[in-house]
Amino acid sequence: MGKLLEGMQENAAKLQEELANKTFSVKSGGGMIELTFNGNGEVIDLNIDEELLSDKDSLQILLIGAINDANKMVQQNQQNSALSMFGGLK
Repeated sequence: MGKLLEGMQENAAKLQEELANKTFSVKSGGGMIELTFNGNGEVIDLNIDEELLSDKDSLQILLIGAINDANKMVQQNQQNSALSMFGGLK
C-alpha cells in the first residue's frame, strides 16, 4: 500500500511539472486578442490589437471570452492528464 501511495505521489509531481511546461494559445475577436497560458492556467503572454484600445466594451467582452476559453482548455487538459496518469497505475 505504501509503495502504491508513493508511486501516486511521484506521478502527481510529474503531472504538475508536465502541466507547467505545456503552453496553449487562445484567440478571440478574429485574432484581435491572443492569450497564451501554461497548463496550470497561468497567463504567460497577452497580445491586444491596438484597435481595441479605444473600444473598452469590446476589449472587455473579448478578454472575458478568451479567458473563459482558456480556463476550459486548461481544465480539459488537466482531466485528460489525470485520467491517463491513473490509467497507468493498473
